[in-house]
Amino acid sequence: MEQIFLKISIMLVPALLAVTVHEVAHGYAADRLGDPTARLLGRLTLNPLRHLDPIGTLALLFVGFGWARPVPVNVTNLRHPHRSMLWVALAGPTANFTLALLSALLLHLVGFIEGLGFAWLNVVTHPASLMAAFSLYINVILAVFNLIPIPPLDGGRVLAAMLPIRYAAVLMKLEPFGFFIVIAVVFFTDVWQNLLGPIIIGLVAFFAGQQWSVVEAVIHFLFSRG
Repeated sequence: MEQIFLKISIMLVPALLAVTVHEVAHGYAADRLGDPTARLLGRLTLNPLRHLDPIGTLALLFVGFGWARPVPVNVTNLRHPHRSMLWVALAGPTANFTLALLSALLLHLVGFIEGLGFAWLNVVTHPASLMAAFSLYINVILAVFNLIPIPPLDGGRVLAAMLPIRYAAVLMKLEPFGFFIVIAVVFFTDVWQNLLGPIIIGLVAFFAGQQWSVVEAVIHFLFSRG
């Protein structure tokens, strides 16, 4: 039981921040491009309670990736509906990549401080390094996962915005079935193991640099079944 609480203490804040910032970024981009729907519904807030999806949050904590309640976007309100959706869709993964970079910088800073040998600071630096490591990992996962080019994921909307309107309309017809398609691709094919997984680990290792061993240890502790 103590180990479960320790895992939750490491994961909770970074996970909530990752999914919350992702959705707020979508809403903010839409608001700037002409659609105030998210703002009017009170979704442009960093209060995670306004964004959480219970199943998505549990998946995030126990599986390693998850989702929040999507911020509503009324495409017809956008000044340039087809083109603007590209930027609205990209806003979420971009926000997660930004958080990943900030987490990596924090991880390197903590590593530098720990290298100074001030043992009395370990009570602060150790939990900070664990949370920063997980934050780096989970934000890269969310960014890469959401860029899968299947609607309703952001990558599907990006692809639709890049296609001519008539072809985009055909692609968006997959949206009602997109979640099931993604689940099938992730769990019943080798795409995650052979493509998405290596991309995620490669990006995390690149951001982490010399602190990769910390991230690796945190991932093993949080998700190892041993």
